[in-house]
Amino acid sequence: MYYIYALWSNKLKKRYIGFTENIEKRFKEHNAGKTPFTKSGIPWTLIYHETYKDKYSARKREIFLKSGQGRKYLDDMLQKAVRGFSAEG
Repeated sequence: MYYIYALWSNKLKKRYIGFTENIEKRFKEHNAGKTPFTKSGIPWTLIYHETYKDKYSARKREIFLKSGQGRKYLDDMLQKAVRGFSAEG
């Protein structure tokens, strides 16, 4: 299995999007400072992920989510999730 994921850094007020075969291991690497690009944003929070059967599909989706349309899609989806969570809480 392959995963695309989105992380959030409260410290930087930024989102990071990536893909991996092992989401738990990769998340720990980000928060351990083992990834130069995300090292300055520790701690990171996993805010979104999707699962794919093949590397090609996961990579294609990662590229989309990093595009303007993909960032808007993710923003809209996360806003709906927050509103839904708030309505229930």
